Formats: sequence, C-alpha cells, structure tokens
Amino acid sequence: MLKYIERTRSYYAELGHKPYSWISYEEIPFCILPRPLNEQRITLISTAALLSPLAGDQGPGAEYNAKAKFFKTFTLPTTPTPDLRISHLSYDRKHCAADDPNTWLPVQALTRAEERGLIGHLADEVIGLPTNRSQRATLEQDCLDVVAHCQRLKTDVALLVPT
Repeated sequence: MLKYIERTRSYYAELGHKPYSWISYEEIPFCILPRPLNEQRITLISTAALLSPLAGDQGPGAEYNAKAKFFKTFTLPTTPTPDLRISHLSYDRKHCAADDPNTWLPVQALTRAEERGLIGHLADEVIGLPTNRSQRATLEQDCLDVVAHCQRLKTDVALLVPT
C-alpha cells in the first residue's frame, strides 16, 4: 500500500521544497445532490495540460517538464477527446508510468457511464485547471474561472480529476 500524503511530503522534500501546508476548511464546501446522479450534468475538470509542441518531451515517462506548465484555466470540447498531458506535474515517476491518459482524463469512461444511464449528461467541454502551487492564486483566480465555466456549462456536478 502506498501512503499518499507521506510519499508526497517525502517527494517534495527531496526536491528541496518546504513542508506543504495542506489547505483545510472548518466547513466542507460540498452539498448533497438534489437529484440522482443519472439526472445530473457532469463537467470534467482536469489538471492535465494541453500538448505544447514547442515544450519538449511530454509523453509517457517524460521527466518533469516545467515548459509544459500552464497558468490560466482553459476549456476544450470533450469530443474528440483532447490530447492532454501530465509531464508538467511533479508526480511519483518511479511508481507511475503515466502511459494511460484515461487516468487523468476519463472522458471515455464518463461517456460510457452516460450511455448506461449512470450519469445524466457529460458536458460538451472539459475544464483545464492549473496547478500553480499557490493557494492564493487558486482561490482568488482559478476557482473563480472554473465556477464561471461551470455556470456557463450549466454544471450540476463538477468532477475534479487531479494528477
């Protein structure tokens, strides 16, 4: 069993970062769904980045690639499935091959869930959420952008798939 928080702390310490201060809330900012999931419009939110041809290697097994990082939220159509990558993220490359984009962008699984009647409808766009390592930037800018996109897409349920 991998101990995620312990492994994350160790990984960032090895990179020379100070211990991460996990954000916490006194009240949980979630709610109970007013209708069953099969009556809800789902919007997928991912921290994966657009493939940037000028940013170097971004394929499976790529080393950490800061050039592929992005700093503004974006949206893309879910059809065809966008080519999003995760080389810009600091993840455990020793234990993760990062060779299955369905793990960070499960459009196909959500489409099948819609076809089976498990979810109401997958939104026509996916939202890209940057990972700027700044709680302030995330709360004051990125989250506001995501909420605006979710409202425009008439989202009932936002599904965040962080990587």
